[in-house]
Amino acid sequence: MQLYAERGFKPIAQWLRMQEPGTWHWLGFKRRPPCANCFADLFKAIDAEEFEQAIRQWTGQLLETEINEETLAAVSIDGKTLCGTLQQHQRTVHLLSALDQQTGYVLSQTQVDPQTNEAKTALGLLKTLVLQGKVVVADAMFCQKEICEQIIDSGGDYFIVVKENQPALLRDMELAFANTKAFPPLPTT
Repeated sequence: MQLYAERGFKPIAQWLRMQEPGTWHWLGFKRRPPCANCFADLFKAIDAEEFEQAIRQWTGQLLETEINEETLAAVSIDGKTLCGTLQQHQRTVHLLSALDQQTGYVLSQTQVDPQTNEAKTALGLLKTLVLQGKVVVADAMFCQKEICEQIIDSGGDYFIVVKENQPALLRDMELAFANTKAFPPLPTT
């Protein structure tokens, strides 16, 4: 399966035109696929939250498996500012996403409120996910008590980076692992 990293509606229309007519018919197009403007109108008419929910349910069905050590899967959470979204007198669009590392599917995505940050938005995002049997992987921004509790309460585990932004926690972790051979001390720089 080839993944495409294109922007806009024109690549959607081009991809569909490259498919066999049987694919067109399966998607509901009786003659030929619509042009890019039709896709633009379609996506403008779709409620974004309902579409997100439908995609989340679909990927959830694809990912349903028995949970054991072999099927334990990592889910990464991270935020990104969308290129090309800066408009005069407005902020750029900033999204927080949860990505299934095994499949590459975006499990959920939400816009970060400009009045808050990714960590606060992550609490709501995590509530929309099935975390049973998942390991949530995140950077130091998400190393917060509320986020870790949300993950554990949802049946998941977490692997979150700790840096100097939480010096007491970093010191406690260094002391806890100082006398173990499983985790040798990190070289000092």
